[in-house]
Amino acid sequence: MSWIEISVEADGESAEAIAEVLADYGHQGVAIERIGPPMDAWEDNIPPAEKFVIKAYMPADEHAADKQNFLRDAIRYMNLAYPIAEPTFRTIEEENWAEAWKVHYKPIRLGKRIYIRPSWVEANDIQENDVVLALDPGMAFGTGTHPSTQLCLIATEEILEAHPHLEVLDLGCGSGILSIAAILLGATRALALDIDELAVKVTRENAERNHVASRIHSQVGSLETVLHSARRFDLALVNILAKIIIPMCEQGLGQMIRPGGIGVFGGMIDTQADEVEAALRQTGLEPYKRLTSGDWVVMVARRPH
Repeated sequence: MSWIEISVEADGESAEAIAEVLADYGHQGVAIERIGPPMDAWEDNIPPAEKFVIKAYMPADEHAADKQNFLRDAIRYMNLAYPIAEPTFRTIEEENWAEAWKVHYKPIRLGKRIYIRPSWVEANDIQENDVVLALDPGMAFGTGTHPSTQLCLIATEEILEAHPHLEVLDLGCGSGILSIAAILLGATRALALDIDELAVKVTRENAERNHVASRIHSQVGSLETVLHSARRFDLALVNILAKIIIPMCEQGLGQMIRPGGIGVFGGMIDTQADEVEAALRQTGLEPYKRLTSGDWVVMVARRPH
């Protein structure tokens, strides 16, 4: 079977809305990648990304032409409210489609010591104190290229530098990038949950690849899975979407964190941050820090003793 790659360029304000549209048609999710200065041009801080490219893949079957027309119409409708580029489509053969996105995926250095490299790329600039994470996300979310993921990683490094040996929950684990990084940065063990079986499989493979499989348990599950168990966590990593985090707060999101524990919440843009903060406070958490990159925000909150 052949596949069709859908690609739309956008700024941070419209990227999430476009991703929601593409998610209705994409196979195994949507990828959001930043367009901007190359990594070797970065200094101490992550520069704001002015543009993103949102990608998804769908089967090139008898329904493909209709789906492409629907997508064009949806993007044109959105364009009435906010300028958005036309989507582009290209056909990729079966043996190449899962590899297509890898062309632009390069090693990334974040925070003080985090170094993320694609598993198929040899790194020749690793420094003595680097924490190296070898990653192959397959078709799961989490390559480390999205600003929200990068901010979550930086927040995780800061927290574990001050408070090592924590027990971690990675809720919506995707490729496992956050839970694996947490273990490599000093966490004791992690539970990685995702509602997608593919994400669970990829997380396990990446945990093996980074020699931390014995300290990460990955399974299909959700917030409900945690709340119905007796387990609570010192550190919760929740890089999903604002529209999911807010209803989770109504379901008791704060209860999964032990008193004195910390939660890192990503997947929101700046216009959603106040609403997310209010929801986190309603669930018993106290937000105390925001990390930003362009329009994207990651919020850190503590559950009081």
